Amino acid sequence: MKITPEHKERMAKMTFASVYPHYLIKVERKGRTKEELHQVITWLTGFDDKKRQALMDEKATFETFFNEAELNPGAELITGVICGYRIEEIENPLTRKVRYLDKLVDELAKGKKMEKILRTA
Repeated sequence: MKITPEHKERMAKMTFASVYPHYLIKVERKGRTKEELHQVITWLTGFDDKKRQALMDEKATFETFFNEAELNPGAELITGVICGYRIEEIENPLTRKVRYLDKLVDELAKGKKMEKILRTA
């Protein structure tokens, strides 16, 4: 995936707090819970509820969000297509991490079992 400088900047400056409500609506509309969403976010980033909320309160950008995260080693197992792009072909590290999160939220909303989402099965 070739990314323009404008796309990189837009992705880096987008705040996690602005996207989180969309994640929550998406999973709850499909019968999943806020707790499950938080479990997925924690698995990927290592953030507990307090840290995640602090980042939301300070309106942390995705760049800050993922710079402070300890990405789960299993994140590299997240593959497939999201938003029309194959995750494993995304060259920009920040964009890839954001798409990892998008993919996990998408799998949660689609009803996948948590073991499969968290790559433990």
